[in-house]
Amino acid sequence: MTATDSNKHQNSSFLPRWEPNDPAFWEQEGKSRAWKTLWVTTFGLTLAFAVWFMVSAIVVRLNDIGFNLTKDQLFWLTAMPGLAAGLTRLRHMFLVPTYGSRLTLTISSLGLLIPAVGWGLAVQNPQTPYWVLLSLAFLAGMGGGNFSSFMPSTSLFFPKKMQGTALGIQAGIGNFGVSLVQFLTPWVVGVNLFWFLGSKSENWVFAGKTQQIWLQNASWVYIPWLIAAAVMAWFLVRSVPIKANMKEQLAIFGDKHTWIMTSIYMMTFGAFSGLAAAFPLLIKTLYGGFENAPLPLKFAFLGPLIGSTVRVLFGLIADRTGGAILTTISAIGMAVFSVLVTLYVTPTGLNQFPMFVACMLGIFFFSGVGNASTFRQMPVIFNPPQSAGVIGWTAAIAAFGPFIVSMLISFTLTAAGNVKPFFYGLAVFCIFNLLLNWWFYNRPGAEKPS
Repeated sequence: MTATDSNKHQNSSFLPRWEPNDPAFWEQEGKSRAWKTLWVTTFGLTLAFAVWFMVSAIVVRLNDIGFNLTKDQLFWLTAMPGLAAGLTRLRHMFLVPTYGSRLTLTISSLGLLIPAVGWGLAVQNPQTPYWVLLSLAFLAGMGGGNFSSFMPSTSLFFPKKMQGTALGIQAGIGNFGVSLVQFLTPWVVGVNLFWFLGSKSENWVFAGKTQQIWLQNASWVYIPWLIAAAVMAWFLVRSVPIKANMKEQLAIFGDKHTWIMTSIYMMTFGAFSGLAAAFPLLIKTLYGGFENAPLPLKFAFLGPLIGSTVRVLFGLIADRTGGAILTTISAIGMAVFSVLVTLYVTPTGLNQFPMFVACMLGIFFFSGVGNASTFRQMPVIFNPPQSAGVIGWTAAIAAFGPFIVSMLISFTLTAAGNVKPFFYGLAVFCIFNLLLNWWFYNRPGAEKPS
C-alpha cells in the first residue's frame, strides 16, 4: 500500500484495524477510542429513547387541551411508536455491518427531527386529524429503532470481557431517555421556550383548573440536541472494519439460541418498554376518576428511572457473576410483582395508589436486572459478528413491547373491564422464560452456560 493509499484509508469512515481483544492494541489505541465512541453514541441513544417515548408523555394531556379522543384512540397513540420501533429495528440490525457506525448513527439522529418538529406543530391545533397524530406517533418510534444499530455497534468496539459493562452503560443510560421525557415534560410545557417562533399556548384544564401550557415544547426541546448528536457522530465516530454479507447475518436464524434469547429479552425489555409507554395512561385510566387524582407524569417517570439505573449497575455485576443467574432472579421477581399488582388495579380509593405504584416499580426493577444480564449472555453464547446480529434482532422484537402491551391492556380493559388478565399473562410469560433460561443457560451442565 502506498503512502497516499494509506492516508486515504486512515481518513475514511472505516478504521484500518480494530482488534479490541488484543491486550496490547486495546491499551495503546483501542481503549480511548472505544470509550469516546461509547459516550457519543450513548448521548445519541438517550435522545432517541426520549423521542420514542415522548408520545406517552404528550397523549395524557391531549384531551385536556381541546382534543376529543377516545380511550382506545389514546392507547393506539401510545402503541404506534412501539410498532415502528420494532419494524425499524429489523432494518437497523443490518445497517452497521453494511454502512458502518459513522454514517448509520449520523443519519439515524437526523431522522428524528421529523417527529420532533411534527408533534410540536400538531398539538397546537386540536383539529389535527387523528391519522396525522397516528403517523407522527409511528415516526417517533424511529427513535426506538436506533437501538438496534447503536448497541451492535458498541459491541464491536469493546473486548468480550467488557461487553456486559459497555452495553449495560449504554443501554441503561439510553433507557434514561424514557424517564427523562416523562420527568421533563411537565416542566418544559409550563414555559414559552420558543417565543421567537411565535409559539402559541394552549389552555390546559385539569381538576377543574385552567392554566396556560406550551405542549409543543414536549417535542421541540429535543431539536437542538438531536442536531448536536448528529454532528458529534459524524466528526467523532469511526466504523469498525467488520463487514458481513446478508447470508452471514441471516445465519443467526438457524440457531435455536437466537429464538430462546429473543423470548427472554421480550420478557425483560419488552415488558420494560411496554409498561414504560403505558404507565402514564394506565395511572390516568385506573386512578384518574378519583377526587384529587394523581398527575400521571409525576409518578410514571419513576418506573423507567429505576429500570434504567438498575440496568447500568447490573451490567457491571453481570461481568462478574455471569448473566444467567441474574436472568433467573429477574424472571422470578417480575412474575411475583406481576401477580401482586393485580391486587391494586381495581381500586376503590386513592389509598391503594401507593401500593399500585410500588408493585409496578418492582416489575421495572427486575426488568432492569434482566435487561443487563441478557446483554451479558448474548456475547458469551454467540461469537462476533453473530452476537451483534443477535443483539440487533432480539432488540428489534422486544421493541414491539409498547405496541403489544398497549394493545393488550386496551383489549383486556374492553373485554374484562380491568387489567388483571394482562398482568396474570405477564406472570405466566415470565415463568415460561425462567424455565428456558434455567434449562439452557443456568442449570449445572447447561448447554450454553452464560
